[in-house]
Amino acid sequence: MAHQHLERLTSTDASFLHRESASAHMHVGGVLLFEGKAPPIEAVLDHIRSRLHLVPRYRQKLAFPPAGSGRPLWIDDQSFNLGYHVRHTALPAPGSEAQLLALTGRLASQPLDRSKPLWEFWLVEGIEPAPGASGERFAMIAKSHHALVDGISGIDLATVLLDLSPEPQRPDTSGLEPWRPRPTPTAAQMVAVGLRDGAGALAGLAARALAAAASPGRSAQGLRDSAEGVGGLLWQLLDPAPATPLNVPIGPHRRFRVVRQQLSDYKAVKDACGATVNDVVLAVVAGAVGDWMRAREIDTSDATLRALVPVSVRSAQERGTLGNRLTVMRGPLPVGIRDPLARLRAVAKAMDAVKRSKQAVGASALVAAGAAAPPAVLAQASRLQFSTRLFNLLVTNVPGPQVPLYILGRRLSDLFPLAFLPDGHALAVALMSYNGKVEYGLLGDYDALADIDLIASGLDRSLAELVRAVRGPAGADSATPAPLLPASRRRAAGGPAAEMRARAQRPKRAGLGVAQAGYREAQPDI
Repeated sequence: MAHQHLERLTSTDASFLHRESASAHMHVGGVLLFEGKAPPIEAVLDHIRSRLHLVPRYRQKLAFPPAGSGRPLWIDDQSFNLGYHVRHTALPAPGSEAQLLALTGRLASQPLDRSKPLWEFWLVEGIEPAPGASGERFAMIAKSHHALVDGISGIDLATVLLDLSPEPQRPDTSGLEPWRPRPTPTAAQMVAVGLRDGAGALAGLAARALAAAASPGRSAQGLRDSAEGVGGLLWQLLDPAPATPLNVPIGPHRRFRVVRQQLSDYKAVKDACGATVNDVVLAVVAGAVGDWMRAREIDTSDATLRALVPVSVRSAQERGTLGNRLTVMRGPLPVGIRDPLARLRAVAKAMDAVKRSKQAVGASALVAAGAAAPPAVLAQASRLQFSTRLFNLLVTNVPGPQVPLYILGRRLSDLFPLAFLPDGHALAVALMSYNGKVEYGLLGDYDALADIDLIASGLDRSLAELVRAVRGPAGADSATPAPLLPASRRRAAGGPAAEMRARAQRPKRAGLGVAQAGYREAQPDI
């Protein structure tokens, strides 16, 4: 039957639609900065066209079942036009990075059209050379709705467009039929899909019940873990995040800033202190936000903010599949601690407690429960998940490839992630590691964060303080502090980070671009 190919949005995907408003746009993306002269737009269109079959969701749009009878569906766009989604522009002279960031802020301020596939891709010419360089640069600004793709699955347009060598890799399309949109489903077919999926959800519950009966000990432990995690989330509602100038009504307009740092600095602090990279990230962000608050003459004594930290729950079997498989944890930002090592120590110990509290397990349980929830209940759960009572700002850390990437022979020099602002949140901090660098993208509400540059400069200052604390003013080993945590918590010399680097350097399968390098399948180092 025609409706058998239809897919409903996952409950997580649908939650991003429910949370979108006139002032809170739920799209994500990034700014990709390349060395060299921009390729002709026709070459870019051809390059994208040759790889669109690797991201089938990018030719699909939303369909809403009648009378709210179920979550929205993905259907083929009968009038799909690549030229609509791929835009071409140029900066006026001198083509500074400040102008590029202003353009990015404007694009981030504009919602995506829900009547079309939920993405845009901008080719931006006329960017002046980097400091100390002579050649011009160009950028690509990627923008996709969060319902379309998550930051860990490795399935988005930017990943499949990039190559691991200067020579473009043409996908093997032998035996691939030209794309033809499948028929638009009728209202009755959309209702039938809802009934089918509801029956599937009941069958899944029955299967889990049988598995629980077969392994009662394991199931009981899983129930205890889920109950403990859900209880922890409910307790946080009773103990809300502190009120800050970051948690105010926001408008639709955005500011965007970037920060470039070295991954080696984060690893040096991590190794010296027995922490994780994500502990160091949270300590650096806490230092920058604390300085910003004090610059606004806000008393930060003993203050600890909460960061929403997305975590992938995508299993090994689900890697490369479509749809969001994310849950969240609430990480500490001890903005009131000025000593950098004491701040890192507080973050590391608090994150240990967060993991023992099984926050992620509880959040995953709520996501699983949402799979069978009606849309009205799902919308309420989504509002709860992004409540200002639970967190002050988003901090998302995505591990990236530690090898250079290319598009049409041009080398990618910088990769700045672009997050989103839920209602009541004026700042989102996203960072990604790439080729030995850590690159931040700061997204702020235009009116609430006119001084966002103070946070950007504070990130550099905060990291420098930590590096000096572990290396000393001249990098002396004698300055290295004792580990902050027990040996059981410290990472081995190999471990997940080394495995991630190895995966990033493995040859890709023909035609699948960087998505098959595996670099976005790793969970953030939390």
